[in-house]
Amino acid sequence: MPRRKPSGPPLSGKASGRGARHPGAGGELRIIGGDWRSRKLRFPDAGGVRPSPARTRETLFNWLAYHLPGRDCLDLFSGSGALGLEALSRGAARTTFVDNNAALVQALRTNLRLLGSSTGTVECASVEAYLSRPPQQPFDIVFMDPPFRQNWLPTLLPLLDSNGWIKPGGWVYLEREADRQVPDVPASWHLHREKTAGQVTYSLYRTAVLSGDTP
Repeated sequence: MPRRKPSGPPLSGKASGRGARHPGAGGELRIIGGDWRSRKLRFPDAGGVRPSPARTRETLFNWLAYHLPGRDCLDLFSGSGALGLEALSRGAARTTFVDNNAALVQALRTNLRLLGSSTGTVECASVEAYLSRPPQQPFDIVFMDPPFRQNWLPTLLPLLDSNGWIKPGGWVYLEREADRQVPDVPASWHLHREKTAGQVTYSLYRTAVLSGDTP
């Protein structure tokens, strides 16, 4: 999933890269598992946005296989919506998608309609602004794949934790540059799984379980 364009302002979280594209070419996403397996969806060109590779998604959702059904998910810097749509296809109860690119947001809404889904909500907002307030309800699983070389994680991880966006015992999936220092995560998060593929390291953390809760 090598990445982001080296110059120019980012249009959205993932619009600054997941692989370069020819201007105006747009892209295609194929859902790889669950009820919508093999469905293909289109999304607009927005500075090079591209879905996470199938192998990365397959690994992630194998990690989450027993924890995903019936859960509420948050897909930050959603771009094409690959992670959140895959979660819905595999049994998540709901997914909220957040991106600040209007064209990508509209495409996500269109694709949810094409899939006949009423369980996806799309917010057109900057991720930092979105996380700067407390949620109406915390989420079970958060996906975060910010644009590379912009140092988003040190800003956003404390907001996720301090504003209560993740339920106790919830899960946080992060993607980052493999050659960058491991980000400081909240003390209550514990690394569950991690893998590096090329230029990308992807990690799954679990937040602390409250005393008396089922792990």
